[in-house]
Amino acid sequence: MRRLFVSALLLTVVMTVLTGLVYPLAMTGIFQVTFNGQANGSLVKSHGAVVGSALIGQNFTDGRGRPLARYFQPRPSAAGANGYDAMASGGSNLGPSNPRLAAQVKSAEVAYRAFNDVPANVKVPSDAVTTSGSGLDPDISIANARLQAARVAKARNLTVTTVDRFITRATQNRILGIMGQPVVNVLELNILLDAASGS
Repeated sequence: MRRLFVSALLLTVVMTVLTGLVYPLAMTGIFQVTFNGQANGSLVKSHGAVVGSALIGQNFTDGRGRPLARYFQPRPSAAGANGYDAMASGGSNLGPSNPRLAAQVKSAEVAYRAFNDVPANVKVPSDAVTTSGSGLDPDISIANARLQAARVAKARNLTVTTVDRFITRATQNRILGIMGQPVVNVLELNILLDAASGS
């Protein structure tokens, strides 16, 4: 009986060291060498300072929470009180038949049209008025970006053609060429615009 107890205890200690210490340290080391940027959170720097993550969206607002006209705006977020709170990641959990969802989408569409001066006969992309499942989506559709281009161009004293070129530069193609749709990373796009205007 004592021999079984000692064997069990020894196996527990060995497995704890292997799976709780050796394996995590080995994986951390391998990924720090092979995928350093991703292993450290895909942090994005501007002028040497970390300004966000390429994987987590963020708001571009003033001190009162109002969207800034000179920046492209991300899709709405239901994560946290002000959106894009990684500690409160999640969707609104409102189903398509829920009247609250329909009201939220309509309200978001009215605000989007007013902010971007989009006429009633132009279709608003769904990602401009709905939240993502995580509430942290850093990307918007190309159609969404193109509808915001005129506002951003006006606020920055640029031509829409110039802003469109920045949209193209910040566009990420389908994963492996087949999965998903091309998207625009909002943080990357705004950093490109800031760098071009020296701000």
